[in-house]
Amino acid sequence: MTSCCRARPAEEMFRPEAARQSLETYRRKGLGSLSRGMLQAAITQGVDGARVLDIGGGIGALQSELLRAGAEHGEIIELVGSYRECAHELARENGLEGRVSYRVADLLGSAEAVDDADVVILNRVVCCSPDGIELAGAAARLTRRTLLMSFPRDVFWARAAVRLLNTGLWAMRRSFRTFVHPAASLLAVVEAEGLRPVNRGNDTFWEFVALSRERATPGA
Repeated sequence: MTSCCRARPAEEMFRPEAARQSLETYRRKGLGSLSRGMLQAAITQGVDGARVLDIGGGIGALQSELLRAGAEHGEIIELVGSYRECAHELARENGLEGRVSYRVADLLGSAEAVDDADVVILNRVVCCSPDGIELAGAAARLTRRTLLMSFPRDVFWARAAVRLLNTGLWAMRRSFRTFVHPAASLLAVVEAEGLRPVNRGNDTFWEFVALSRERATPGA
C-alpha cells in the first residue's frame, strides 16, 4: 500500500476538529486509565534522559507525561498534519516547548528516515490500518529500550463493536476502517525483534503491552 493510500483514509477521520476535541478532553480529564498504566510501565523501565517516539501520537498526551517524568525529547510521527497545532499547544502549556517535534511521515513507506528511540509508543494505532502487524514490527525495530503498544482486545464484543463502526463508516462512504489484529500476531512480530513483555493491562475494550529490549548478559 502506498503512502498516499494510507494517508487518505486518515485524512477523512483525523481532522483539526478531532485534534481540538482530544486536547480539550485531556485538559479536563488527563490521561485515561489505560494510558496511565502505559505511563507507569514505561517509568518502571526507566525514562530519564530518554528520546520518545510517538507513532500516530495525535496531540502527544502520553508523550508529554513521559517528558514530565524525566524523558528528554519527544517526536510525534503522524500520517497527517491535522494534530500539529494542538500538539505544539499542549507542549507549550506543559512547559515542553523545544523538547517536542511533530513530523508528517509514513513509517512503513520510509522507515529509514525515522530515528530510533529509547521509548516508542503505539497507542491505539495498529487498529487504524490493515498493515497494523507490519507497523508493530517497524516500531519494534526502532525501539532501543521500551515499546508501549495498545490495541483492541481480541474478544467477541470488541470485534462486534468494530464491525458496527465499520458498517457506519461504509454507510457514510468513508474509506477509513478499524481492525482487531490478533494479539498473538502483534506480540510475535515484536518479540521477533528482541523485545519481551514486561507489563500489560486492559479495560473493557482495549489492552496494552509494555515490552522491553533484551539485554546481553555481561561476559556472554
